[in-house]
Amino acid sequence: MDSKKESKKLLSEFKECQKMLAAIGDETRQYLMSVMIMEKCGGTRVVDLAEKTHLSRPAVSHHMQILKDAGFVTSRKEGTMIYYSINADRAGIKKVRDLLDHIEELLNEECYYEEDF
Repeated sequence: MDSKKESKKLLSEFKECQKMLAAIGDETRQYLMSVMIMEKCGGTRVVDLAEKTHLSRPAVSHHMQILKDAGFVTSRKEGTMIYYSINADRAGIKKVRDLLDHIEELLNEECYYEEDF
């Protein structure tokens, strides 16, 4: 294994996932995502999320924008209403999963390597 090459790749993956990791690292956003996952596929409005979470509408809007910027959430507008839903293509989830798989792979190789000596 070329450790320099792997280190660069890992740092690149971390950088690519930075917004996503920060977005899901917040307990409030984790809760909002769990509520949305359990909701209907058509999406959820900020006002409905605010009622279910006991957060203010501005607070929910703020968190939804962070989740949207990170790629976990999408929005669609119907008239004056905006519906948020978990991003159907799940690209952000796949990137984070790939990062974690790469970390596990490197840790397994390192542990295996150390056991050989």
